[in-house]
Amino acid sequence: MERSFRLVFCIFSVLALYGCAAKETIPAAMNIELVNEPPDSSKCQFLAEIVGSQGNWFTGDFTSNKNLVVGARNELRNEAYKLGANVVYIQDMKNTNAYGSLGTTNTTAVGKAYRCDR
Repeated sequence: MERSFRLVFCIFSVLALYGCAAKETIPAAMNIELVNEPPDSSKCQFLAEIVGSQGNWFTGDFTSNKNLVVGARNELRNEAYKLGANVVYIQDMKNTNAYGSLGTTNTTAVGKAYRCDR
């Protein structure tokens, strides 16, 4: 019985620690620019609306608010890279709290991916 408790505790600890880190950016996506204003439509082609998020009801309480935001932004960059975009206009960013949580458990960012002439 004690052995199975230790195993469950170890698995829970690993999952909790994994939840603490922000999602990684694909190296090639690191140069994708995130902006708060729509880019110039005469120089940019709209590709698609994209969503990035970090956290959930389980890992959210173990992840800092900073890492929730950074992870959501990194996922936006990754999604934009897959589309061939080089600019993302962030339209909205929301934090949510799961019932009974200690604070923010998820951050979701919605954006528009563009390919812009430089």
